[in-house]
Amino acid sequence: MKASVTVGGEVIGQIGPGLLILLGIEGEDGPEDIDYLCGKLTRLRIFSDGKGKMNRSVMDIDGGLLVVSQFTLYASTKKGNRPGFTRSAPPAVAVPLYEQFVARLGEVAGRAVATGEFGADMQVALVNDGPVTIWMDSRARE
Repeated sequence: MKASVTVGGEVIGQIGPGLLILLGIEGEDGPEDIDYLCGKLTRLRIFSDGKGKMNRSVMDIDGGLLVVSQFTLYASTKKGNRPGFTRSAPPAVAVPLYEQFVARLGEVAGRAVATGEFGADMQVALVNDGPVTIWMDSRARE
């Protein structure tokens, strides 16, 4: 697995094996959501052990962390053919929460966190191992 983010032809964030985190922020999200997600993401056992079983966390493999803001995760396609994004937090709310998330994730993981650029036209490249893609919602803690 590897991932990168390019803005204006320049790679601004990249990782080798690890987690590409596409972060969508709703208007009602807050610090408790950040704490929950950062803890869960660093402990989630989704990387293979020596027997090929998903049994290791990103911390166990000393994996990279790349966070990319992704307001389109909250697209509503219920009416018409053009998605609406009213569930996504406006930038005045989302930017500080995004920055807090990145800082908190770095604290919890004890390592630097690579990022995209909030609000920029980004090209995100991903080579997904497995592929394994997991949707997490801090409001639906399953």
